[in-house]
Amino acid sequence: MSLTRTSLLLPLGVLHVRGTDAITFLQGQVSNDVAQLSPSRALLAGYHNPQGRVIALLRLLQPSPGEVLAVLPRELATTVAARLAKFILRAKVTVTDVSTQWTVAGLVGSAAGASDLRPADDAGGPPGTALPPAPDVTARLGASLAVRLGGEPGRWLLITPAAQPAAPAGDATGRQAWQRLAVAAGEPQVYARTSEEFVAQMLNLDALGAIAFDKGCYTGQEVIARAHYRGRVKRRMQRFVSTAPVLLQPADAGVLEDGRPFKVVDAIALDDGRSEFLAVTPLVAGAPDAEGGASGTGHGQRLGAEPLPLPYALPL
Repeated sequence: MSLTRTSLLLPLGVLHVRGTDAITFLQGQVSNDVAQLSPSRALLAGYHNPQGRVIALLRLLQPSPGEVLAVLPRELATTVAARLAKFILRAKVTVTDVSTQWTVAGLVGSAAGASDLRPADDAGGPPGTALPPAPDVTARLGASLAVRLGGEPGRWLLITPAAQPAAPAGDATGRQAWQRLAVAAGEPQVYARTSEEFVAQMLNLDALGAIAFDKGCYTGQEVIARAHYRGRVKRRMQRFVSTAPVLLQPADAGVLEDGRPFKVVDAIALDDGRSEFLAVTPLVAGAPDAEGGASGTGHGQRLGAEPLPLPYALPL
């Protein structure tokens, strides 16, 4: 299968964390083990408030030693940069919103064909210029950084300096198609409307490898660890499709037909007017609720929806 590139850039921004203390600084701020980051390995991590609720999800890449790029929704970039900067203190690090200096595009194709895809101006280039075939692996493509996301068909984020043309070239796919693949992959996102709404495990960050339970302390760690070690998390992000036409957006809340309250994490409109969506809701109808956070209040629209499978297992 040939690779295609979105004609519309994704609404994602970039933070630049730079300095000799960049890794140790981020290690005390986010949920994943930043020591595992390398020029060939990316990490998904949550940035949380002291109550363990997710302020933003960060896709971390290390283009070179002493610097980290964090990809997140552009609408949150300035706020998150300022919030992180408050904790720098004496660390030798700077945190800057450089969203205007980078473009982020989405690429869709098959993993089987990824090794044959190279920048349009470097078809005979050396090894290492092909798209990475495995999730969370990063590679250089000319001036760009590419990172493979999970799921099939293959999806890659391509982060390119704004002054450079994005590569590789290809036919356009719509942003809607990219978003539908993200929802089908059970890939959460946090937007301005849902920032600080969900505790980490409610977004399945543990199932997605975005939490390292054996690392040191970070903001929100106590709440996240308690939910992990003291019992099953009873509210989780799950995947649904509505049974009737309805337009859903992140933070919309209501009640499923079985009585479970829900709050939308992300959603995509289907051609027939229905919505496929990810929502945080109790795993079992009528189960006691011990966690704090937002899965819905029991008020709002009553929604007919059918469950759809996630491509990964939820921790028991």
